[in-house]
Amino acid sequence: MQIASAMLHFSNITKHLGGRTLYKNASFQANPGDKVGLVGPNGAGKSTIFRILVGLDGVDEGQVSMPAKTVVGYFSQDVAEMSGRTVLQEVLDGAGKVAQLAQTIADMEDRLSQDLDEDEMTRLLERYGDVRDEFEALGGYEVEVRAQTVLTGLGIPVEDHQRAVETFSGGWKMRIALARILTLQPDLLLMDEPTNHLDLESIIWLEEWLKTYPGTMILTSHDREFMNRIVTRIIEVNLGQLTVYGGNYDYYEKERDLRAEQTLASHKRQQDMLAKEEEFIARFKARASHAAQVQSRVKKLDKIERIEIPDEQRAVKFEFPAPPRSGEEVVQIKQVGKVWNQADGREKRVLQGVDTVVRRLNKVAVVGVNGAGKSTLLKMLSRQTEPSEGQAVIGASVEMGYFSQNSLDLLDPNLTVFEQVYASMPTATIGQVRTLLGSFLFSGDDADKKISILSGGEKSRVVLAMILARPVNFLVLDEPTNHLDLRSREILMDSLAAFEGTIVLVSHDRHFLKTVSNRVFHIENGHMRVFEGGYQEFLESAQGDARAR
Repeated sequence: MQIASAMLHFSNITKHLGGRTLYKNASFQANPGDKVGLVGPNGAGKSTIFRILVGLDGVDEGQVSMPAKTVVGYFSQDVAEMSGRTVLQEVLDGAGKVAQLAQTIADMEDRLSQDLDEDEMTRLLERYGDVRDEFEALGGYEVEVRAQTVLTGLGIPVEDHQRAVETFSGGWKMRIALARILTLQPDLLLMDEPTNHLDLESIIWLEEWLKTYPGTMILTSHDREFMNRIVTRIIEVNLGQLTVYGGNYDYYEKERDLRAEQTLASHKRQQDMLAKEEEFIARFKARASHAAQVQSRVKKLDKIERIEIPDEQRAVKFEFPAPPRSGEEVVQIKQVGKVWNQADGREKRVLQGVDTVVRRLNKVAVVGVNGAGKSTLLKMLSRQTEPSEGQAVIGASVEMGYFSQNSLDLLDPNLTVFEQVYASMPTATIGQVRTLLGSFLFSGDDADKKISILSGGEKSRVVLAMILARPVNFLVLDEPTNHLDLRSREILMDSLAAFEGTIVLVSHDRHFLKTVSNRVFHIENGHMRVFEGGYQEFLESAQGDARAR
């Protein structure tokens, strides 16, 4: 890896998209070894920056420059079609020139096994030696080991490395695509939401890998803690501008708020000055004796660059109404087990002997690796599926709201946002529905959008609005933060922390879990351990146990 080559200049870029200006004369520089986080509201243009850097999108003005032969790796949410290879072959195929040389070596070895005349054999052996030397110089013999290490770290066990890629679901293909990019070890690494579809263990592994990555990296993530642990600079993309901040996300948030206060104060001073000047012009513009002074002040005002105060960035405002009181025991989970029937006819047990009680005002974080049975537990609590053994008994006066990614599929694509939510609260007035939708960012014409054209984040907000359309005192939430930007996550997090009811939730966002939870259910190898304390205390306890072992 030629680290010195990974310097990037994004210079005076103007980009128009869909009739609006994404950036105007925007610039930043990424130096060798920089770890940069891109932040900003959904739709501000973060992903477009990546597409510009890899040449998938052009610019209207300005230029992007980086040294020749810079190797760029780009991970996006648009995963290319995968088929015809094993997982390991798919990852190794992305290893750049190393992969090409490996194929050349294999082809040469095939030819060397054939009958060749002496001259051709000599020429081929000389070329073979040169190619092997280049392959070794580029670390080719370590690539397969690196690929296996990355795949295992991302949660794909060694026994699955020889499986055909087409047998994996979309979420697992995202991990394979991510492994391709990491195995390449490019000079410039661009990562658009790399933690999507990862469980907590894989996210923690990825953090450690990225901390030691020596190249230049630019990433987006809706995971605040992930950003805090990795990035050393933040670039905010908002309102057509790119603003650079030193430090991690926490530092950026404090500095952004401080700059906003200073801008507001400067704007007020300027407005006071402009008001005085305009008052003078209005008073004396008709007097010949003051004509020169009036003209001078008019010219002065024309030259002043006005300080603009942007509209406050709108964010989802989750306002949970005070819920009706439930009984003290919200759910009794009695020796519950679950076995799923798989497509190949075999049975797969995910849970057994789960025995506990969810009490009123518990805010339970359900944690464990992907496939451990977290979503299965939530489905049984919400009556989406029945236990194979035991029972989950809902307590007295419990009004439940259930959210999962599958809930998005229940939306009617032919309805508008307003029609969909109104159908779930038919006794409400039009004004009440509009008010609810406004708190979920659907105001004005947005409420009349068809469900079919909404993004994943917008659909999530519709489902959450429908849950809030009636008073609930027990929320069962399976990944409610998916597709929400950082600011919207924070508002949802604060609202859930203040919610005067009971919550059982699954999330891969550690900051979210630490803030909301006061109890943890840890699922591992089919069994569930109950931890009496929040997620932060759970992590500290687990780390203590690991040190003791």
